[in-house]
Amino acid sequence: MKLKKRTSWDNLNKFVYRNFKLSLDYLKKTKNYFWFSLILFFCVGILGYLFPVFFEEQILKMIAELIEKTEGLDVLELTKFIFINNLKSGFFAVIFGVFLGIVPLVVGIMNGYVLGFVASKTISIEGILVLWRLLPHGIFEIPAIMISIGLGLRLGLFLFISKNKNWKEFKKWVSDSFRVFVFIVVPLLVLASIIEGVLISFLG
Repeated sequence: MKLKKRTSWDNLNKFVYRNFKLSLDYLKKTKNYFWFSLILFFCVGILGYLFPVFFEEQILKMIAELIEKTEGLDVLELTKFIFINNLKSGFFAVIFGVFLGIVPLVVGIMNGYVLGFVASKTISIEGILVLWRLLPHGIFEIPAIMISIGLGLRLGLFLFISKNKNWKEFKKWVSDSFRVFVFIVVPLLVLASIIEGVLISFLG
């Protein structure tokens, strides 16, 4: 019985290791899209910081709704809420990337602007040192979302950059993208949600 459990555990480890390695290999192919997404994100973030006037009413309403939804949640509930929200954002960036990469671009632009907007408003109230409290929130979350956006962008440009423009090749791209999402993005989002949930619960 113990031998059977050990064998099952070994097989699981091999499965995870193999898929994680394949995910890293595919991630290397999307690195340019990742860096593009990251640069776009921070450029729009700077715009949101310098000019926190666009869509101000909508963003403040969105923030108020988030505060209302998370009010009274304990650490586990808050962690779960953050994880599910980020998971949806990352998943949509990948799956809807097939439509010429438009949705991933929108996700990156929106997230970047909102981050800059929030940073600007928060600093104006609490001072520049508040950034040290905000920084840990994005250590894992931002890379995870940017990887998702990069995957979506590459899928969206399939017809323009693929050497083999056929259904079989496209399915492989989709499969590789979701392997990266499951074995790299999801673990990063788990870490991000735990860190954010704990920090928000104990530090506010």
